[in-house]
Amino acid sequence: MAHVVVLGAGLGGTIMAYELRDRIDRQHRVSVVNLGSKYSFVPSNPWVGVGWRDREAIEIDLDPVMAKRRIELHPQGAAKVVPAERRIQLNDGTSLDYDYLVIATGPELAFDEIQGFGPAAHTNSVCHIDHALLTKAAFDRLVANPGPVVIGAVQGASCFGPAYEFAFILDKALRDAKVRDRVPMTFVTSEPYIGHLGLDGVGDTKSLLESELRNHHIKWVCNARVDRIEPGKLHASEIAEDGSVARVHEIPQVFTMMLPAFRGVSAVRGIEGLTNPRGFIIVDKNQRNPKFPEIFGIGVCVAIPPVGKTPVPVGVPKTGFMIESMVTATAHNIARLIEGKPADAQATWNAVCLADFGDSGVAFVAQPQIPPRNVNWSSSGKWVHAAKIGFEKYFLHKIRAGTSEPFYERLALKVLGIDKLKEVRFDG
Repeated sequence: MAHVVVLGAGLGGTIMAYELRDRIDRQHRVSVVNLGSKYSFVPSNPWVGVGWRDREAIEIDLDPVMAKRRIELHPQGAAKVVPAERRIQLNDGTSLDYDYLVIATGPELAFDEIQGFGPAAHTNSVCHIDHALLTKAAFDRLVANPGPVVIGAVQGASCFGPAYEFAFILDKALRDAKVRDRVPMTFVTSEPYIGHLGLDGVGDTKSLLESELRNHHIKWVCNARVDRIEPGKLHASEIAEDGSVARVHEIPQVFTMMLPAFRGVSAVRGIEGLTNPRGFIIVDKNQRNPKFPEIFGIGVCVAIPPVGKTPVPVGVPKTGFMIESMVTATAHNIARLIEGKPADAQATWNAVCLADFGDSGVAFVAQPQIPPRNVNWSSSGKWVHAAKIGFEKYFLHKIRAGTSEPFYERLALKVLGIDKLKEVRFDG
């Protein structure tokens, strides 16, 4: 009997457990290790930040779902992975042995790398439900006492979509509150141009997003290195192509939401051969770690090199569609290994993204995610807002029901008319 452990119960980890349970024989154990027993739908956090959702609307108790699917849930969380012993040390001092391990932890948020950065200092966040609820309180204060706002993503960030989303969602919420005219807004980003998204753009995202920013009266600064944040002011250096400081910005702010850089979580960070210097999991084409081939990595915790050199460091996003592809390939490969066969499935790493702007939005498809591409498409309109709401409802239902049915594949085919985006490749 094999024991497969999934570390993390976010978007990737939860559906990983479901798909493993569907894929491997019932005699084999599937366990999930997570800090707590709640699943939280992170893409809804920008809505939480302005009061359009609350905690209860986007959280699901995983205990009954996991029990129904015969998946063991360990809510103590992991203190350290010990690959040499095929063991996870849990936070309560106990240990969990594994035959195969899938690391799906998501990232640690590196707020400490910039002075005055993060919810414990002078900025807000929508990266976690607790942060988003604090942001809602800050939003209420902003409505009561309007002033300048800064939104964006700092150096080393690899997830830019939620920054654009929150800028436009905040704009809509301020318009609804009749105070937008008293709130100057600036978008500050490490991207070399608006719409880069860590992907060197997709379709016409540069023009689309620049147009949206102009139409919503939002100024912007690109190639920005945030130096420090203090009460009432954000200090950033605009970096030139040669690495020199082209311009220094001191931007007034009474409300700031900047996405941080990510790094690997402490339970895996610093394990030689498992992670890169930043703590992300090193994987091969089959999602396996070369040094510890019984360990797989999926989702945001996986190491992916940047698309190209930029004046300010910019990471590569791991979108939901890409994560679904990683999950399917990994479940297939683990099932093969349990049967004594070689792993042969490769994730396709394509991207399908819906960015909600409060009453409209932008969608894009990149096949593959890293250029050059076979599909390079983007579009905008009110339909994206409706599609994002449908996405939220469908995905929460999927988690609550314990089904591994893929969402993004259905979206690509039925909504966008693009077939065969999530196909899994096989060696040979």
